[in-house]
Amino acid sequence: GITMICGRFEGVDQRALDHYEVEEVSLGDFVMTGGEIAAQAMLDATVRLRPDVLGNAASTEDESFSDGLLEHPQFTRPAEWKGRTIPDVLTSGHHGKVAEWRKSQSARLTRERRPDLLAPDQSENDT
Repeated sequence: GITMICGRFEGVDQRALDHYEVEEVSLGDFVMTGGEIAAQAMLDATVRLRPDVLGNAASTEDESFSDGLLEHPQFTRPAEWKGRTIPDVLTSGHHGKVAEWRKSQSARLTRERRPDLLAPDQSENDT
C-alpha cells in the first residue's frame, strides 16, 4: 500500500518524516496551494497503469514519454477548422510517412519544450 501525506503551507514536520522514513516526491519546480493536487496527479498517473482501469490496455503503451519524447501534435475532424488544415501527410494514408512525421514532431517539441528529456549527447539530427 501507499500513504500520501499532503503538506500544507511550509510542509510537514521533519521529525515525523524522519521517524516514519517517508520518501518525499516532487512533481517539479513550482509551488502549489497544498499537496492534495500533487497527490491526485500522482494517483492518476499510477492508477491508470493498473489492469482494467482504462478501457483499452494498449492506451498505456504509446503515449507521451513512452519513448522518451513528448507526444506529437493531435488533429481531429474536420480537416479544416477556421482556415487551418491538417498536415497533408496525416491524410495521405501512408502509415510509414505518418509515423515518420509523428516521430519528427515529437523530437521537435521535445527540443523546444523539454530539452532536459534528451540525452546530453543527443544532437538535433539524432531525433
